[in-house]
Amino acid sequence: MLRREIRRWDLVLLMINSIIGAGIFGLPAIIYMQSGIYSVPALLLCALFIIIIAFCFAEVASRFRKTGGPYLYALESFGEIPAVGIGWILLITRLSTYAAHINLMITFAGYFNPAFDRPVVRAVSIILITLFLTTVTYRGIRSSTLLSNILAIAKILPLLIFVAVGAFFFNPELVDLSQPAPRMSDLSSSVFVLIFAFTGFEAVLVNTGEVKNPRRDIPFALISSIIFVAIFYALIQAVCIGTLPDLASSERPLTDAAAIFMGPFGASLITIGAIVSIGGAINAVMLIGSRIPYAFSEEKQFPKLFIKLHPKYRTPVWSLLAFAVTALIVSLTGTFVYAVAISVISKTLILMTVCAALIKLRLKEKKSVKPFIEHPIARVVVTSGVVPARRALTASAR
Repeated sequence: MLRREIRRWDLVLLMINSIIGAGIFGLPAIIYMQSGIYSVPALLLCALFIIIIAFCFAEVASRFRKTGGPYLYALESFGEIPAVGIGWILLITRLSTYAAHINLMITFAGYFNPAFDRPVVRAVSIILITLFLTTVTYRGIRSSTLLSNILAIAKILPLLIFVAVGAFFFNPELVDLSQPAPRMSDLSSSVFVLIFAFTGFEAVLVNTGEVKNPRRDIPFALISSIIFVAIFYALIQAVCIGTLPDLASSERPLTDAAAIFMGPFGASLITIGAIVSIGGAINAVMLIGSRIPYAFSEEKQFPKLFIKLHPKYRTPVWSLLAFAVTALIVSLTGTFVYAVAISVISKTLILMTVCAALIKLRLKEKKSVKPFIEHPIARVVVTSGVVPARRALTASAR
């Protein structure tokens, strides 16, 4: 059996690592080009939409204790064929995300040393990073979560400095309140981009079998991480709008803005932040991806080999090695680097499947006690009447 050693705040930081990757370093320019100053309201509106989806995930996830996440939810709700599809989508997107992110990480490293742009140095760097992350994951869940916690805090700090210092250089004249409201097509494009800037949390649920108290901690981590990321994104967007005159045309908005109010040090700080941010994301991908073959095997849809655990570390060794070797191959060959675009469709399918699973599971359990969702925000939503109170008030009975 896998060890349940992911604690509540470990899970929160793991979700933050999965949500905040490389995208935030280019996101402000993209959404500003589409929605102008309305990009901040669009961001908050999208966050509200994602929180509603997160409540669906929280209720579904609170029913399960095994490893598998959306794959397991689909299996329980719709049977083997849809579940296999969702499981393979999770696996392929983890591989493509790993390949795209680790290559981008080396590209950012080239800012400090052009040698990283050389094919041989790039290949060696990818091999060494993958070997390091595989070793960390191999040594057990505590080893992985410790690295995740360190990288999450390390990625947040440069961005916090960016926001704190940028606030002092905020120029109100750059906020053009006379801008007309964006066209519906542009606004919807912004929201579409933002929805996927908030996703990543759904993959972390694959590791439910290693969460100490999934019933209570998963809902808490889902809502807390999304609220944190929403506020963080909004502050970063506001600073970029108020400090960077050519935001819409910038290819590296955070680096360009930091260079304006912190000089070369600021540009270097943000580049280091990007490298660390990507490092946190690929560490999370390695941990999550290494459990997907294990989940398949546990449900007898993969060979029994993948369910074997290390006697000391309780790590699914063959599942980890299969994922790590495949991830390394696609990272070196570039096979899936551009296939990362499929994440838009795949994430939509996963979100829709889990929301549909909620309906299916509720219908199946009409006469049983509904799962309990513990989170202060959930209680507010329940008491406000947005969510039927009967669903959450079973807490006192449990």
